[in-house]
Amino acid sequence: MPRNKKKNSRGGEAGEDAAQEDFQYKLKGFIDSTVDKSAKTRQGALDGLKTAMATRILYEFISERRMTITDSIERCLKKGKGDEQRAAASLACLLCIQLGSGIESEEVFKTLKPIFKNILADGSANIQARQAVATSLGLCTLVAEDDIWDVHATMECFENLFTRSYARADGTCPSINPQTSQLHTNALLSWALLLTICTASQLKDILRKHLSKLQRLLESDDVNMRIAAGETIALLFELARDMDPEFEFDDWDDLCDKLNALATDCNKHRAKTDKRKQRSVFRDVLKAVEEGDFQSETIRFGTERMTIDSWVRKRTYDAFREFVGSGMNYHLQANEFIRDVFELGPPMLVDSATMKAMKISRFERHLHNSAAFKARTKARSKFRDKRVDVGEF
Repeated sequence: MPRNKKKNSRGGEAGEDAAQEDFQYKLKGFIDSTVDKSAKTRQGALDGLKTAMATRILYEFISERRMTITDSIERCLKKGKGDEQRAAASLACLLCIQLGSGIESEEVFKTLKPIFKNILADGSANIQARQAVATSLGLCTLVAEDDIWDVHATMECFENLFTRSYARADGTCPSINPQTSQLHTNALLSWALLLTICTASQLKDILRKHLSKLQRLLESDDVNMRIAAGETIALLFELARDMDPEFEFDDWDDLCDKLNALATDCNKHRAKTDKRKQRSVFRDVLKAVEEGDFQSETIRFGTERMTIDSWVRKRTYDAFREFVGSGMNYHLQANEFIRDVFELGPPMLVDSATMKAMKISRFERHLHNSAAFKARTKARSKFRDKRVDVGEF
């Protein structure tokens, strides 16, 4: 029996190696196909890479080929049409998520940032490409921007868009089509994401310039814009109170009246699903503004759990989940960078019985434990470095 077990384990390892080789061969094919003459083939290759990066940890494979992938993304953004540009923008984000914060993702972002900004500012560019870029530029900046003043400059690009949706002084709303409203909403959400990494002096300036004006977005005809505006206001109040627990806002009563009206909206001209969604969100936003309260949510992944206990954490979690989708729980378990963002520590080594209960394949189990082992080794190395430094004094 032991011999059979040994044979089975060897066979299992050989099978895993073969599966890994097949998978990497497939990925190399996708990378090669991103420069194909056929737009349909390029689109399929971009989507294949996106799916792989959203559902697996591929750091070593991608790190070796990051500039090749970046060149492909750049070409698709510049020469592709709407859907291809959208896929390329999303892939750029997933590439940065895989590489994590550091010089590798900074190199990628330095190449792509000017292209993102050109597409975003170009009113004649495909609107869906601009929508995708508005979202991708926000998360790529969070992950890979190395200068806080460049973060601020990117936020101003977003401001140039979403402020066009502000209601006028007389209370009337500008006439904006649904696609442009979605672009403005995406720009606002990316702007809110970058608020979470602003310095105290930048936040004070933003509060002075924008908090009272953001109320004008609550008048929008677009339910998604109203919700994004409400959540951004709640986020700003949270950040303001973190800096100054006695923070006061001059238009507080007027703002609370508006938020209460949206939390109890009975407007017959609005769809039932929109009203239900809006009322739920604005009840939470009203509590945040009035009481500094947040409705906590627990996320379970594998044997671990994480609490979303603030508007900052919620905006960050939602931003990452938008790109990795159903792979979010896997990334929370095994992606060292995402675990660092949410202060979860190095990936945990999980025994095979637990992994089987979690219905994770042998190959993914191997990837997960490799990531955990490397993270722990790195953490120990850092600790040893610190001890050496102390010893040399």
